[in-house]
Amino acid sequence: MSDRENDIEFDFFEEPDTHETEERPRRRGPRPPVRPPTGLTPLLRLIGLISFAILIVLLLVLWINGCREDQRKDAYRDYVEQIDDYATQSQRLGRRFNNLLTTRGTQQADVVNELSGLADQQDQIANNARELDPPGRLRDQHAHMLDTFDLRTNGLRGMTEAFRSTAQSRNANAAGALLALQMQRLVASDVIWEDLFKEPTRSELDKIDITGVNIPSSVFLRNPDIATTASMRSVWQRIHGAATGGTSCEPRGTGIVSTRVLPDQDLSTETTNTIQLSPDLTFAVTVQNSGCAQEVGVNVRLTIQQSPRPITAQRTIDLIDQGEEETVEFTNLQDRTPQLDEDTSLTVEVEPVPNESRTNNNTASYPVQFSVG
Repeated sequence: MSDRENDIEFDFFEEPDTHETEERPRRRGPRPPVRPPTGLTPLLRLIGLISFAILIVLLLVLWINGCREDQRKDAYRDYVEQIDDYATQSQRLGRRFNNLLTTRGTQQADVVNELSGLADQQDQIANNARELDPPGRLRDQHAHMLDTFDLRTNGLRGMTEAFRSTAQSRNANAAGALLALQMQRLVASDVIWEDLFKEPTRSELDKIDITGVNIPSSVFLRNPDIATTASMRSVWQRIHGAATGGTSCEPRGTGIVSTRVLPDQDLSTETTNTIQLSPDLTFAVTVQNSGCAQEVGVNVRLTIQQSPRPITAQRTIDLIDQGEEETVEFTNLQDRTPQLDEDTSLTVEVEPVPNESRTNNNTASYPVQFSVG
């Protein structure tokens, strides 16, 4: 056998070179779950987010409640401001009523017409107040406020009818009793306002921490002492006889009874009175009606002599009945300070009333010296 043949045989039995491609084995079945990161940091982040969300919710709740509380307090303040306006209007009517009864020369027909107008105006105030919607805690006080205004309306209408029905009467006692009955309604209205509206309203506002609100006063009858049968009898007699010049009895007159430095220093006309200066220095002058008729509009003057200009002041007694005494107070004295450590005089004078014949008791002079204690 040749060499060629041997080579062929060798090639036949020799295996050829092969290149196999390696393949990555494939996974079978579901993918295992992804595990969250472990440790404290993620937990703390979650707690922080929850706390922040809670804080936001709490702040929103507080803000909303604060707004509601402010609105509630504003409702109380607005209500009191509206009542203040009505209280002032009614009190102004009371001053006009007082002037009507204490003005010299007013005739009965004029009194009837004026009283009727005042009653209508007071009724309108009451109706306007009825339109208000009071805050919940003040509903009882609101009802008492309306009682006050209604009593004033009824009292004024009752006074109107009393004067009208007694125009031709000669019975002063009966007329006085009829008028006094109506005046008691006006007195009661002031008591109800003070005790059942003003003070309870202030108490309620304090309870709910509403400050800076001024609960108004409303005084209709400035001098409740005139609401008696005797006093109103004199009022009726004076007004009833005004067409013929008023009361014609005699003697008519008033006089100085005493002058006092409050609280308890009576001044003497005989010896020098040392008066201690203070911010609330007040002089009280008492005047008596020593005549036979009721007097109205009685002026009282006080004068402290000093250079270059004296200190003067004047007060008015609206009404003083026969035999009665009334006291007027002088304070502030035009905001001027008396000169110190100098002998001077303090004089008080009561102006003579119509037809007064005896005037020697209308003036009193006191030697004084002012000092600082």
